[in-house]
Amino acid sequence: MNQHRNSGDERCIGVALLGCGTVGSEVVRLLESQAAELTARIGAPIVLRGIAVRRANRHRDVPAELLTTDAAALVARDDVDVVVEVVGGIEPVRTLLLTALRAGKSVVTANKALLAEYTAELAEAADASGADLYFEAAVAGAIPIVRPVRESLAGDRITKVVGILNGTTNFILSAMDSTGAGYAETLEEAGRLGYAEADPTADVDGFDAAAKAAILASLAFHTRVTAADVYREGIRAISASDIAAAKALDCTVKLLALCERVVGEDGVERVSARVHPAMVPRAHPLAAVDGAFNAVVVEAEAAGRLMFYGQGAGGAPTASAVLGDLVSVSRNLVHGGRGPRESTYAELEVADMGQTPTRYHVSLDVPDRAGVLAAVAGEFAKRDVSISVVRQIGHGEGASLVVVTHTASDAALADTVAALSDAPFVTAVTSVLRVEGGTP
Repeated sequence: MNQHRNSGDERCIGVALLGCGTVGSEVVRLLESQAAELTARIGAPIVLRGIAVRRANRHRDVPAELLTTDAAALVARDDVDVVVEVVGGIEPVRTLLLTALRAGKSVVTANKALLAEYTAELAEAADASGADLYFEAAVAGAIPIVRPVRESLAGDRITKVVGILNGTTNFILSAMDSTGAGYAETLEEAGRLGYAEADPTADVDGFDAAAKAAILASLAFHTRVTAADVYREGIRAISASDIAAAKALDCTVKLLALCERVVGEDGVERVSARVHPAMVPRAHPLAAVDGAFNAVVVEAEAAGRLMFYGQGAGGAPTASAVLGDLVSVSRNLVHGGRGPRESTYAELEVADMGQTPTRYHVSLDVPDRAGVLAAVAGEFAKRDVSISVVRQIGHGEGASLVVVTHTASDAALADTVAALSDAPFVTAVTSVLRVEGGTP
């Protein structure tokens, strides 16, 4: 371990910062503006040893002597105790953080993509050297969710975690709900307002939320879950008619990340981790989460239902989470403690999406004639899928039929929809959405 020495005998915490973009620049600002308070909270001052960037001439608000383009050399410095990473991506970040951890230097990272794939490798390196690995900022920005799941609820048994973990998609779906506009025009507006990236793929196709879901599932269920284990659907196919159909059932549509314990027909408990759009009853607390905000609901056997809500992204909110981790890591260094280690003792199998219990909302165009409704109901019955709600609206020689099911396996529901798509008594299956959060 480093000895936390400055030029004199004063004890201090030397920090290397990787990245100085939107989040990194806020970290620098907070370290400077709150220096005295941070020192009081930690018991020693934080000294920023250097900031690794790609182009030093683009960061004129930062003292030039702190900037370097040689991240590896900065991480290797003897006077660095903690490496704070807000760059993103996999390489060279993975190699840099492994180097730091193997050298006994603690790591604070906001890198959800890296953690969703390489937590095991990073955690093993931290364990071997006695360093800390903290990552509150990797999930839901300023919202404290990692620490409550990993520490505050360590004495409880978490059964389910469900959340809105991507502000871009929540902004789009909220706007579609309030204006009645379609997906394409709402995405364009989100881009103009700065809520969507020029390439929104990671957000609208669910990759961002899936990485966060993998992290939360791993923590909640003491099982290693990677992004590849998470079933993923985005919001590109959501239409104005889907939003209208949800309103008719007093629901709204949200892109949800759902992680839960499920017990299959074989009696084996597994972990289900998935990201997809779903109808949510307006009485559910997540239905009221609008705009670019995030929220997470945790259900535990003893604690019951807990909800965490706030800004899930942005420079200042994410920097707040980074600084919180940095304070914890620094306290451990000053006072001789260690942060929580990776917990994977449960080693639960990850359930296939087909094994996951869920509910469907299915919209059909059918001929308006006797026997069609019974035939449609028969396809559900063949697969032991119980129907909760049926609504039929006639228009000319056809009709629109809406079916909302009770809970069944996703495989049975998907098989039913496939059969209806090919049925001679169905003109078209116009919409399929899952339903979460109670009976609409």
